[in-house]
Amino acid sequence: MKRKTVAVVDYGSGNLRSVSQAVVRVAQAADVEVLVTSRAQDVLEADRVVLPGQGHMADCMRELAASGLLDAVLHAAANKPLFGVCVGMQMLLDRSEEGPTEGLGLIPGDVVKFQLTGQTQADGSRFKVPQMGWNQVFHDLGRGPAHPLWAEIDEGAYFYFVHSYYARPAQAQHCVGEADFGGRFAAAIARDNIFATQFHPEKSADQGLALYRNFLHWNP
Repeated sequence: MKRKTVAVVDYGSGNLRSVSQAVVRVAQAADVEVLVTSRAQDVLEADRVVLPGQGHMADCMRELAASGLLDAVLHAAANKPLFGVCVGMQMLLDRSEEGPTEGLGLIPGDVVKFQLTGQTQADGSRFKVPQMGWNQVFHDLGRGPAHPLWAEIDEGAYFYFVHSYYARPAQAQHCVGEADFGGRFAAAIARDNIFATQFHPEKSADQGLALYRNFLHWNP
């Protein structure tokens, strides 16, 4: 029997090394092969796809188009489990204020910049943008059961963030995890076979590995 595969998309942008190492770590126990690939055919043939992203949204969108992988990623988003990470999450929406830049339009909504000038945190310190560091993520949002990828992950678990922009989905049901940084914002979004996080699971210790593990077993 052919081994299941998960493709980590290498389009010239993204935290590929740490993402792939984290996915490899959980894939070994699941007997899943991990391919870090810049080949469209690999993405088309993979059973699951991880779309990383890091840096400027406009650069990521331009590099995805120039890489020849755009159509393969869109095919994956329509046909198999896909996990977007950081800017890889932001790319899934319609547009971003960063640039501004058009996104892939896979989940309705926008990406906007934190506007926290003059606001202070509970300890009296000013908010610093970008948000860099650990923040709690809440997945019990009062809209029914939590998304399956949160299985065995505690409500309010800490994950690692580095970002100045955040997703603002047009429909509340597409927000499946929230964090607080000067107000609640979407830390995780999902639709059908797509799941994505603003935070970096690969930098988030055991709870991040649990998310990737759940993704490998998810059958939307």
